[in-house]
Amino acid sequence: MSHSPAPSATASATQTIAPADAVELAVVERSGFVESRHLGAAILLDPDGAVARSLGDVAAPIFPRSTIKPVQGAVAQSLGADARDEAAGLAIASHGGTPRHEAMVERMLTEVGLEVDDLQCPPAWPGDGRSRSAYAAAGGVPARVLMNCSGKHAAMLRACVAQGWPIGTYLDPQHPLQVAIVQALQAAAQEHVAASGVDGCGAPVHAISLHGLARATRWAATASLTSDDPLLAGAARGMDAVRRFPWTIDGSGRENTIVIESLGTVAKKGAEGVTVMAAPSGHVVAVKVLDGSMRPASLVALELLVQAGALERAAVDEVEAHLGLDLAGGDAVVGRVRAVV
Repeated sequence: MSHSPAPSATASATQTIAPADAVELAVVERSGFVESRHLGAAILLDPDGAVARSLGDVAAPIFPRSTIKPVQGAVAQSLGADARDEAAGLAIASHGGTPRHEAMVERMLTEVGLEVDDLQCPPAWPGDGRSRSAYAAAGGVPARVLMNCSGKHAAMLRACVAQGWPIGTYLDPQHPLQVAIVQALQAAAQEHVAASGVDGCGAPVHAISLHGLARATRWAATASLTSDDPLLAGAARGMDAVRRFPWTIDGSGRENTIVIESLGTVAKKGAEGVTVMAAPSGHVVAVKVLDGSMRPASLVALELLVQAGALERAAVDEVEAHLGLDLAGGDAVVGRVRAVV
């Protein structure tokens, strides 16, 4: 793969979608009264990749956060990370830090002679509540291997080992791994990145449009395991893994895993209200909630897929019952987060 300079953190774009260019995606209704509103933007692509529906400004730049992990994972795989089966799912995961996730990330590292101390994601508690409680009760302390992005970092380190690249600087924007990720993202999104910064895990993050994010998600979701293109084959390996092992990308009983298990739809959330989904029908949806709330993101994405005929209403209703959308008033349910797309 040829390399081109990575965009600097001082690229021209300095902000995301303006409020005036957003639309109402969901409301919070309590006792028949709308007490909050979630604005944002969303885009739905049909199975051919054409825009089937567009809400709000889908051309403005956003930081896609963890929703670009399928692209980052594809690059790592193409450069020799060689993560297979469950490990391929961890390579693109925002996992819950359960003992199962922890063991898989540790194995990904030890297989290539690395240790958890080689990870440069920040120390964290398990994101999964039950695992966090048990870990704390046992005297645990925040650890890098438990951070939700540790699988992605492990895959990046494996690629560096395979290529003979420095591992101590693998998050530097000018590191050849990170340069390759920019190239792949621009190709998959079919646009140049508008700005670059630092993600919560310490890795570079690059701003693209919501439309570009949908294109990049479709690129990964439609990739073939038998492709002669190492990038496409790497993307396919990650998506195939989370379809076969849904626990890897999030965790049992957690949002993305529930959607994959119940609907066969690959779902990937990112911080600050970003989510993408790729349905078995070939439809792809990308959502950005402007206030950064994750609460309505999956709901809005699912509703758009239902309205497009990509998912069945009854099946989605069952999934939505597990997304924490009901509002409590004392011991009763008195309201709900409701999509208005």
